[in-house]
Amino acid sequence: MRVVILGCGVSGLSCGVRLLEAGHSVEIWARELPPHTTSDIAAAVWYPYRAFPQERVSAWAGRTFEVLCALASEPDTGVRCVLGTELLLRPAPDPWWKPCVPGFRRATPAELLPGFVDGYVFEAPVIDMSRYLPYLLARFRRLGGSVHQREVRSLDEAWEVAPLVLNCTGLGSRELLGDASLFPIRGEVLRVAPLPLERFLFDEQDEARGMTYLIPRFQDCILGGTAVEGSWSLEPDPAQAEAILARAARLLPAGTRIHVLQHRVGLRPGRPSVRLELEQVGGRHVLHNYGHGGAGVTLSWGCAEEVVSLAGQLAGDAALVGPVWNPSSTGRTHGT
Repeated sequence: MRVVILGCGVSGLSCGVRLLEAGHSVEIWARELPPHTTSDIAAAVWYPYRAFPQERVSAWAGRTFEVLCALASEPDTGVRCVLGTELLLRPAPDPWWKPCVPGFRRATPAELLPGFVDGYVFEAPVIDMSRYLPYLLARFRRLGGSVHQREVRSLDEAWEVAPLVLNCTGLGSRELLGDASLFPIRGEVLRVAPLPLERFLFDEQDEARGMTYLIPRFQDCILGGTAVEGSWSLEPDPAQAEAILARAARLLPAGTRIHVLQHRVGLRPGRPSVRLELEQVGGRHVLHNYGHGGAGVTLSWGCAEEVVSLAGQLAGDAALVGPVWNPSSTGRTHGT
C-alpha cells in the first residue's frame, strides 16, 4: 500500500520505518521536522508516564524497551542503557510497569539519598533525541521513505494521493480532527553541562515542590521538570527554571555547580487514552496513533508494530484498499 504519515516526531518516524520494512510505500508530511518537533524536547528516558490504559501501554512499553535496548548496542543511535533510581519519600508498592523491566529491584539503604525511605532501581534506555531523531530520519530515508515539509489542514489532502493515512500529529489532532479530549501537558526542562551522576534519578512524590528528574546523557544532562495541564504557553518561565535547579541541587552532592546550557518548553499530548485504531471515514481509511502523554518515546516501537499489523490487515483486503498504487500514474517519485 501507499501510506502518507502525518507527523515527523518519534511516532511518525518509528511507524515509517516499520511500514517500509513491511513493504509499504511511505512518505511523511509534516509542518515541523527535526530538530523542531515536540519529540526533540523530550528528556528522554524509557518511562511510561501519563499514558493510558495501563494494559495496552504495558504491552507497547515492554516491546519498545526491547527495541531500544537493542539499539543501545549500535553506534550513532543516541541510545544507551543506564542504571537509575526512583526515590520515594514514603513506601509504595511495585509500579505496574515492573514486568516490562528485567532486573527491577528495590533500592538498598545505601542507594537512598537522605530524606528518602524507599526506592526502585532499574536499568532503562536513555535517549539523546538530538542524535536519535536524525538516526531515525536517516534510517527512514535509506529504506526508501520520503519527507515533505507541509502543513495539512484536512485528511482529504492526504487521501488524494494515498488510500491509507497514518495520523501521528499528537496535539495537532485537536485541530485536525476536532478531538477535544486532547489537552497539553506543559513541560519545562533544563539542558545542563555534564554532572557527577552515575545514575538517572527520579523523585515524583514531593507534591509540594514538584517532580524532579536528573538524566545524564552523552555530553550533557537533562534536569526537569514540570507537568502543567491545560497550558499552551511555549515561553520559558525563569521562575520554573530556578525551581528546577533548586530541586535538582537537593539530589546532587553539596556544592555541585550547575551550568545551564538551554531552557526548553514542550507540550505533551495528554488524552484519557492513547488513540491507536483504524477508522473508516466515508469509505476511506485513517490509522490514528496519538495521545501518548509523556510516553511518546517509551511507546514508540510497540505502537509502530501494532500500526503495521493494522495496516497489513487492511492491505490484505483488496475490496477496502482498491487499486494498487502505480507510481508512474501520478508522476511522483518515491525516495529522497
